[in-house]
Amino acid sequence: MAKQQKVVILGGTGFVGRSLVACLQASDYHVDVLSRNRERLRHLLVYPGVRVMSADVYAQSQLEQRIAGADAVINLVGILQGSGSSDRDFQRAHVQLTATLLAAMQARGVRRLLQMSALQAGNGDSHYLRTRGEAERLVKASTLDWTIFQPSVIFGPGDGLYQRFGTLLKLMPVLPLARAKARFQPVYVKDVAAAMVASLQRLDAIGQTYPLVGPKIYTLAEIVRYVAKQIGKRRLVLPLPNALGRLQGMVFDPLPASIKPFSSDNFRSLALDSVSTRNGLLELGIDPTPVEMVVPDYLSSGDHQRVLDSYRADR
Repeated sequence: MAKQQKVVILGGTGFVGRSLVACLQASDYHVDVLSRNRERLRHLLVYPGVRVMSADVYAQSQLEQRIAGADAVINLVGILQGSGSSDRDFQRAHVQLTATLLAAMQARGVRRLLQMSALQAGNGDSHYLRTRGEAERLVKASTLDWTIFQPSVIFGPGDGLYQRFGTLLKLMPVLPLARAKARFQPVYVKDVAAAMVASLQRLDAIGQTYPLVGPKIYTLAEIVRYVAKQIGKRRLVLPLPNALGRLQGMVFDPLPASIKPFSSDNFRSLALDSVSTRNGLLELGIDPTPVEMVVPDYLSSGDHQRVLDSYRADR
């Protein structure tokens, strides 16, 4: 009988991580999820072959201990908001962590790395995209067997786009919208997870960077109006001129990252369309899932889903 492969995930407790853990488990991988707070993640333990391991992923010695004997490591760690308007938090989460992980993998002889990034990484002047690009350069300069994934905005139950706008639109009759013409190619979270698992099983995925996008392009304004229609609310979407959009970001910059709805860095990121003519999903044999097949179901049951997510987080 073939040895069950061991995969270690950093950032496995987040939105993408939950789908990835389920997909890996269904594909008969042994999965270790690293987290600082193991007790809050008991819901992951219902999966056979899944362990939640306590670790400070910024400490190389702890990383080395936890990844020892792994067949692959998947780095999903990333942030969209930082404290204030500096790049400090982005540097730490994207660049410093990646450098520490590469050093730990090289020290322990673990060669296979899947790295989450973003479309337009390394382009533009936002902290988010710039540090994503810096992390990619570190990975590509390593001697590891790496694969990089660059998704557009990711949708699915619990996402930070459709469900977040659903919440806002229930409260606000008028929604001022910065960068309303920014374009996205939303990709389903389960397709992203399937792409990662597929790449583990293909030698030709080593050394590849895969853009991951859905089948259709939408502007931000189109996304917001679609959400309003799905939740049955008549709402006015008010596109803001760039000067006001920039000011909106500056107003929110001082808020803590955990509650910040928008920032100057988000405004800068949205200057670049998150779209791609190439689609790594198709290259990996995955048929991209349309927004219309998934989003209406979880928007209509959003309140129920939030209750479940809250319950699970407290277990």
